[in-house]
Amino acid sequence: MNFGATILDADGLRLSKDEIAFFRDADPFGFILFARNIDTPDQVYGLCSEFRDAVGRDAPITIDQEGGRVQRLRGPTWREWVPPLDFVRAAGDVAERAMYIRHRLIAHELRALTIDSNCAPMVDIIVKETHDFLRNRCYGASPGDIALLGRAAADGMLEGGVLPVLKHIPGHGRTDLDSHFDLPRVDVSLDTLRETDFAPFRALNDLPMGMTAHVVYEAVDEQPATLSADMMRLVRDDIGFDGLIMTDDIGMKALSGTPGQIATRALAAGCDVILHCNAPLAKRVETANAAGQMTDAAQTRAEAALAARRTPDDIDIAELNAELEALLA
Repeated sequence: MNFGATILDADGLRLSKDEIAFFRDADPFGFILFARNIDTPDQVYGLCSEFRDAVGRDAPITIDQEGGRVQRLRGPTWREWVPPLDFVRAAGDVAERAMYIRHRLIAHELRALTIDSNCAPMVDIIVKETHDFLRNRCYGASPGDIALLGRAAADGMLEGGVLPVLKHIPGHGRTDLDSHFDLPRVDVSLDTLRETDFAPFRALNDLPMGMTAHVVYEAVDEQPATLSADMMRLVRDDIGFDGLIMTDDIGMKALSGTPGQIATRALAAGCDVILHCNAPLAKRVETANAAGQMTDAAQTRAEAALAARRTPDDIDIAELNAELEALLA
């Protein structure tokens, strides 16, 4: 039987009885953690175990651990990272190696908690219009440089046993609105998109998982990419991404409609799995019911993503920390 076509979250530090029963029945592909789910290492480890026990398998558990304001594991228990753009600028000519080490160290902390996926790298480009909610999360303005840094980040996570989630396909950087609250629109030509925004995603199209952008690209469709069959065809055929495509959170204000309506439209457009976060249990149930089980094509991609999980390579964390300090010095 195929997995449920959802990735879902929990209300708190432990699963409620109702959540356990819901997850058992819905069998979501995976789960995601937020700050409200994080207290101590033992607690996070226990919550991850409860997620997996509820579905009876080694389901992937993801998190947003980019650095800067977008990191769910925080000090003093876990390492605090400066925003990616500040980090890249501080590293200068050695940014590629520094980004690899940064994400290998992030993977080390995640795997210690049995978290085995991270919603990174984010390879959106910086342009004049880039909204402040996104700007310092980006890696730069050059598509070629962004692709190199994104590859370094992905390699660091993969070698640490953590699946990267490439985002925000096909590119969120050219927007002046925050899709958490509004629907951004991009009005440049398709040729420009292909040469710039699409380029880092094309360079990283072999990664196992990706996340959509809730952005309208007027040269392609009046629907945001998450809900656009035309854009999803470009993602598959032009960008060449054949990994598992999850939506960005369908609870964001960029999308209109009920959770069930949005989930149905996103899957019909070509997304593989629905990410729904920060919603009451009844809304998560609605989403899971509307999403149903993965299509056979989505199931194949999901199984390929799970097969990409590795046993972490054997490294000396203290040596890596020392090397990173030397690079940044």
